[in-house]
Amino acid sequence: MMKARMDNRSDQGDYFFHYIPYSAEDEKLGMVCTAAGAMEVPPYTAYPPNKNAHPVVFRDVAEGRTLPEFQFVYISDGAGVFYAEGKTYRIQAGSLLVLLPGMKHAYRPLRETGWHEYWVGFTGSFFTGLVREGILSKERIFFEIGLRDSILSIFTHIFDEVRSRHPLYQVKACSQVFLLLAELLTYERRKEPATSQQQLVEKVKYLMEANICKRIDIPSIAQAIGISPSRLNEVFKLYTSMTPYQYYIQIKINKACRLLEQTDLSIKEAAFALGFADPFYFSRLFKQKTGIPPSGWNLRPGA
Repeated sequence: MMKARMDNRSDQGDYFFHYIPYSAEDEKLGMVCTAAGAMEVPPYTAYPPNKNAHPVVFRDVAEGRTLPEFQFVYISDGAGVFYAEGKTYRIQAGSLLVLLPGMKHAYRPLRETGWHEYWVGFTGSFFTGLVREGILSKERIFFEIGLRDSILSIFTHIFDEVRSRHPLYQVKACSQVFLLLAELLTYERRKEPATSQQQLVEKVKYLMEANICKRIDIPSIAQAIGISPSRLNEVFKLYTSMTPYQYYIQIKINKACRLLEQTDLSIKEAAFALGFADPFYFSRLFKQKTGIPPSGWNLRPGA
């Protein structure tokens, strides 16, 4: 028997959301993914945009609401405010909010900045157990985790699973929610602040992940962060053992693997979706990195 909740969805450019039905069978693992989305809110626009497209319980995010589920909300650009438990938090790029069931809260972007947000909703006995153990609590609901490519990558994986609706996509999406939790716990336990060089590498990786479907070059990235391309190559290779170009191609190929597995895109369409102007060049790179041509990816053993 399916849970009685709306399967609302929107998938238009920088505005994407799904509210996901789930079954008693899904709940047996103690965790289900209930919603996922991302949107870019330009300055001086109403928030949330297209408000009435969301189920009623989710609409009053700017005025104040109480959710029946957990959510992680990540802001990757812009600024705003978050109200919860009698406190006011100033949101900036890199802030992550932890929303607990039954917790009255509100948040919204500043009108003059807007923002870009990502969110995932989830519930289940596993997560309520984390509340009982104090791992998730009202005292730990706001994190300045910073701009991290790993966070964006996890959200991208969640969106890919939710879009695909392949068998066990609920389990796979929840595994990514658990990775988000692991990122938070790792952040809390980190003793030493990142060096300036580590911060530079993280910013470059973030820019690559955020622009994975576009065509960008290394000199433009270097210019965006204010260093020379040669210095960028030197520092990036020191911390990753890869050049920025090698790393960027690798994450594009990883994304291509998911597109070919989880969508009906042709090889040419997948290449264009990832910013490759030449599908033949894309196919050569794909085979070089995976050992399998894109035409045979879904034919590999176990696929």
